[in-house]
Amino acid sequence: MNLQTLSFRLLPLAVTVCLPCLQVHAQPAAAATPRTAYIDHLLEDFVDKGKIAGANVLVLQNGKPVYEKSFGWRDREGNRKMTPDTLFRIASQTKAITSAAIMTLVEEGKVGINEPVGNFIPTFRKTTVASLENNGIKFVDAKRPITVFDLLTHSAGISYGRETHIAALYEAKELGAKAGNGWYTADKTEPVCDTMDTLGTIPFLRQPGEAYVYGYNTDILGCIVEKASGMPLDQYIQKRITGPLGMNDTYFYVPVGERERLAAVYSTATGTGKAERAPEGSRGQGHYVDGPRKSFAGGAGLISTARDYARFLEMVRNGGIVDGVRVLSPRAVELMTTNQIGALRGPQGLGFGLGFETVDRYGASGMASVGSFGWGGAYGTTYQVDRKAGLVTVLMLQMMPNGTDIQPKFYQTVYQAFGK
Repeated sequence: MNLQTLSFRLLPLAVTVCLPCLQVHAQPAAAATPRTAYIDHLLEDFVDKGKIAGANVLVLQNGKPVYEKSFGWRDREGNRKMTPDTLFRIASQTKAITSAAIMTLVEEGKVGINEPVGNFIPTFRKTTVASLENNGIKFVDAKRPITVFDLLTHSAGISYGRETHIAALYEAKELGAKAGNGWYTADKTEPVCDTMDTLGTIPFLRQPGEAYVYGYNTDILGCIVEKASGMPLDQYIQKRITGPLGMNDTYFYVPVGERERLAAVYSTATGTGKAERAPEGSRGQGHYVDGPRKSFAGGAGLISTARDYARFLEMVRNGGIVDGVRVLSPRAVELMTTNQIGALRGPQGLGFGLGFETVDRYGASGMASVGSFGWGGAYGTTYQVDRKAGLVTVLMLQMMPNGTDIQPKFYQTVYQAFGK
């Protein structure tokens, strides 16, 4: 989702805290200024008006915390306030971490960036496309094999199977609309590679390399991580990324003893615009505590905190290393954060690298500098890294669907306070 569009009157909690448990944050956040007060007022207003239940905000500048606050409630009905250690479903923010995992395997020579996906998942050796012609559907062979590069850049032609002319094909295989909102697999009782093997048998939306199509691409990459490493995705990510970085609150399923730290999901009510508690199940609270715990979705499955995710982003901002821990080489990071698909996303000045949306024109994403990168998640979480300004910015909330305009307004207040 584009960085600009990402997706009761109760007193909010707004507490500035230091970050002793986040290694890159050895110092307390900077003192409040008149300009940081604009951030306070914005978040407090959204909570006071009932548009969101709560949020966590963390901003680093040149590796140091300059702003961290919690607002409102992680569980409004349960009277549990938002705190810095609150856990959030980060959905598509998982994609960046899975993409980094793939790049570690690329650097080891176990995966080639231009390698055919069929080398790892047999059903992808020969794929098909559902082509719309004269109001009819024609199934044609893909013109070439789908590659790892295609998946990293969302140019494989693979969607979430919600388009009208292919929706029934995906639903028949328990994907698309039958998988929550398409990307959801936390309730599946099979490993993710079994699901991706099935996916390879269904016609895709577009020919490889011909269009930017957002969909199951990174879930397929998660399976490739498993195949190439010989390890389940959760174990590989813990071994190579979250473990070395000290991201101890990032995992695919919440430890049962930590369930009360997980923020409740809310949704924007039609008509009122107020946040109402989302239902249980795949299109609401999800199965992240009580569930099969079998499917590790590389595209949308992780749970994390603002502090943990900021540490991962600081590693990327710093060229693949933080506090002496190197995860990726500087050249791999440069590949990931540089537009690799030209104008496939259109003329709006936004591109896509190997796992991140890129800003290629000033003004394409608010005040973000050219060269900035980021993304967000379906539950309302969002992040942006601006290397020119030295900024890592994370906003965590749980709204699905999110009918507010909090994200672009939030970034504007951050830039007026900390932008160089």
